Amino acid sequence: TKCVHLPPEVTATSRHYVDRLFDPDPQKVLQGVIDMKNAVIGNNKQKANLIVLGAVPRLLYLLQQGSSSSELRAECAVVLGSLAMGTENNIKSLVDCHIIPALLQGLLCPDLIFIEACLRCLRTVFISPVTPVQLLYTTPEHQTVLFNHGAIQNIAPLLISPSYKVRMQALKCFSVLAYENTQVSMTLVNVLVDEELLSQVFVRMMQRDQPIDMQLTAAKCLTYMCRAGAIRTDDSCIVLKTLPCLVRMCSKERLLEERVEGAETLAYLMEPDVELQRIASVTDHLVAMLADYFKYPSSVSAITDIKRLDHDLKHAHELRQAAFKLYASLGSNDEDIRKKITETENMMDRIVSGLSESSVKVRLAAVRCLHSLSRSVQQLRTSFHDHAVWKPLMKLLQNAPDEVLVMASSTLCNLLLEFSPSKEPILESGVIELLCSLTQSDSPALRVNGIWALMNMAFQADQKVKGEIVRALGTEQLFRLLSDPDSNVLMKTLGLLRNLLSTRPHIDQVMSSHGKQIMQAVTLILEGEHSIEVKEQTLCILANIADGNTAKELIMTNDDILQKIKYYMAHSNVKLQLAATFCISNLIWNEEDGSQERQDKLRELGFVDILHKLTQASDPNLCDRAKTAMQQYLA
Repeated sequence: TKCVHLPPEVTATSRHYVDRLFDPDPQKVLQGVIDMKNAVIGNNKQKANLIVLGAVPRLLYLLQQGSSSSELRAECAVVLGSLAMGTENNIKSLVDCHIIPALLQGLLCPDLIFIEACLRCLRTVFISPVTPVQLLYTTPEHQTVLFNHGAIQNIAPLLISPSYKVRMQALKCFSVLAYENTQVSMTLVNVLVDEELLSQVFVRMMQRDQPIDMQLTAAKCLTYMCRAGAIRTDDSCIVLKTLPCLVRMCSKERLLEERVEGAETLAYLMEPDVELQRIASVTDHLVAMLADYFKYPSSVSAITDIKRLDHDLKHAHELRQAAFKLYASLGSNDEDIRKKITETENMMDRIVSGLSESSVKVRLAAVRCLHSLSRSVQQLRTSFHDHAVWKPLMKLLQNAPDEVLVMASSTLCNLLLEFSPSKEPILESGVIELLCSLTQSDSPALRVNGIWALMNMAFQADQKVKGEIVRALGTEQLFRLLSDPDSNVLMKTLGLLRNLLSTRPHIDQVMSSHGKQIMQAVTLILEGEHSIEVKEQTLCILANIADGNTAKELIMTNDDILQKIKYYMAHSNVKLQLAATFCISNLIWNEEDGSQERQDKLRELGFVDILHKLTQASDPNLCDRAKTAMQQYLA
């Protein structure tokens, strides 16, 4: 046992309270608990002493004993609730003593006064940030448990209760139940409350004359039902009611937390739907309204309230995060909306400073916003270039959490496209090493982005850049990626290889140093269980190799590969037939040294017969390509 030294003046009285909990006379125990209740109210020191002296396990024991009177059990729950009202340390001690299962068990008791005391105590415990929330209903399994126990039928009538507080709690309950849950959402659509459809009850609750809290929570319910597929995105209750209600929440008349929740919910609502994005972008000057999120953390109505102003300054970063999220959602598909966003005053500067904020949530939201805008060729050529966005982006990639890395590296992929003026300066910034290190990540998403960005970088690049990529990545890692279990990684690695092997001098140079390994990798992939896309990409790489001057010989002297090309020329899939025929075309092309010997060898191997068959193919492209190849023999 731990030796705990308490200040002498409180020990005696505190110990006296705890001792009375062990009295053999139940009446004295009850009186002791009541006295303890009166002693701890508002007295944090007394609460701490009683916890140290072991009051909690004893109170929980009494609370769970079937032989305890219902009055005693209720009083124990009240004292525990009072102890929970103290410091975070108190809550930790209570949770460590397994208070939560004991209280949840208490909810099964028939006595209402006791149930209420347990619920109050649970609420206090769960409101605290130190309590692990996963202990309660927050996951899909828990939503289902509540659903199966009739939560919907029992809570629905409370939406028309005369008490505003009850209506609000019922509404909040539905928003938690429906979130990302198709089963719950599909059921809610058909629920009737007093002969009226639930969605219509929610629509009524969003009217402008209702309290803001209610409007916002009802909008969340409909948003979640829509995202779970239970309400169509073009339904009037979404387009004409929910969306405008959420846009209203973004106005600078509203309080900070209302603006945050409004913007985040709206971003979520329209994320997958370009039509809703277009509608929102022309509702109430939303794009300009969001610019105020950066300028005015406090609502217009709060200007006179000093406490409020202080609170809003401390939480201003939440507004910036919400605005970035909403801009990202708005601009994820439509070119005109992106243009509107980047032309909003100082927008690019705001995003750039958002990338280096101390709050990781703001950094993530800013980079999401940047990623959304980087999908526009127009923006990559103009505002991205003017603001040298790549600099803070590179800095962000140095040591960020995975979520941020995935978004930042996706954005970098777009910045490295061939038409982006940012490509040159980025190359000089050590980006290649950084991307090569991403390809070694445990996260498939990061491996994909690393190799994808290298693929974009190698596209139409000069030999120097290509050489640097091969050197930095190292052949070992390149071949490891060619056998990656993730098919996206494999596809992008093949794309990189294809880009490295473009233009003749490059093909010959790469193949003279790495030919043996590349041919080995190609063979393995063509033999393996891979998708049509992967095999097509691999055959295209072979066609590039067949186009080199000296590289050709690596195919011509490899009978195994020639047999595989032949096999794919007769394959049932046209894409693979086309790619394989292209390889042969390149090998027998007339104007090149040694073409006669190659033609003869391939004729002996039966390729001419296959080409002849393919000139009768039903696919016009394949037929043309076979005819072009046959002409090489006739010339």
